[in-house]
Amino acid sequence: MPDHMNVQVSPGSEADLDVLTDIYNHFICETPITFDVTPITPDERRPWLLSHSEDGPHRLLVARLPGQSGRILGYATSSPFRPKAAYATSVETSVYLAPDVGGRGIGTLLYKQLFEVLADEDVHRAYAGVTLPNEASIRLHRRFGFQQIGVYEEVGRKFGTYDDVAWYEKRLT
Repeated sequence: MPDHMNVQVSPGSEADLDVLTDIYNHFICETPITFDVTPITPDERRPWLLSHSEDGPHRLLVARLPGQSGRILGYATSSPFRPKAAYATSVETSVYLAPDVGGRGIGTLLYKQLFEVLADEDVHRAYAGVTLPNEASIRLHRRFGFQQIGVYEEVGRKFGTYDDVAWYEKRLT
């Protein structure tokens, strides 16, 4: 697998939906990282994809190999933090990678480009929830200046166990 230097990052599109759904379904079925418990279809995932635009604070960036294969390796998002209007300048960020590409700098590349595009937007804070334990995600978030601000203890139950979620905050302005 090539390192992150051979990876291209671009906005996600409708053509990416099936693969992005497959990546997310891996985390639904195999890990406690997301608290969704039932796999979803691309049609069910479409509103999520369409809620991210090529400008503005809510972005979807996709990492892929160059060339004809253009294999999608993962994605990063900035999504609404909460639905109430006063939260409009806050986003929740996340990164999901194909199961076989972790540890190659792709998450770092995705976050680097995500925060570059957010720099010109009216975004004051970024938040991220990390299901514990997840040392790779904690390292990624700390690398980008996120600070842990709290832990929701045993907030979700999946695979018969209760999981904690650590919340991280990054000041953008």
